[in-house]
Amino acid sequence: MKLLVAAGGAAASAESVPSSVRRLVEGASEILVIAPTLPSRFEWLASATDNAREQADERLRRVLSHMDEMGASAQGSVGADDPMLAFDEAIADFIPDHILIALRDANRADWQERGLLDGLLQRFAVPVTVFVVPE
Repeated sequence: MKLLVAAGGAAASAESVPSSVRRLVEGASEILVIAPTLPSRFEWLASATDNAREQADERLRRVLSHMDEMGASAQGSVGADDPMLAFDEAIADFIPDHILIALRDANRADWQERGLLDGLLQRFAVPVTVFVVPE
């Protein structure tokens, strides 16, 4: 199974990843991790996304490290600042069998998450698993 992991958030440690998510990761033959940039609305409007890019780089490093700790080999990249565009690009290139989405919790969620899951489910015929990363 080819697993696309979208990291809007990163767990504190590999041990804190839910067992259902660990089973998905362990069952995957190929894993691609994307970390959308996720700038704030003001950063996005002002085209000042450097800080958001640095955060996405760090999030990607953490998720890839967690994958390594779980014994999974994964590749990854920072995605576009529009999460739907990041999904479009990753799905077109990787053609996953399953999508795993790690969302930020409600206290840290921002405008990019609104309607994202509905849009994904309507747009792509791929099973989706979502979990919320606690603060």
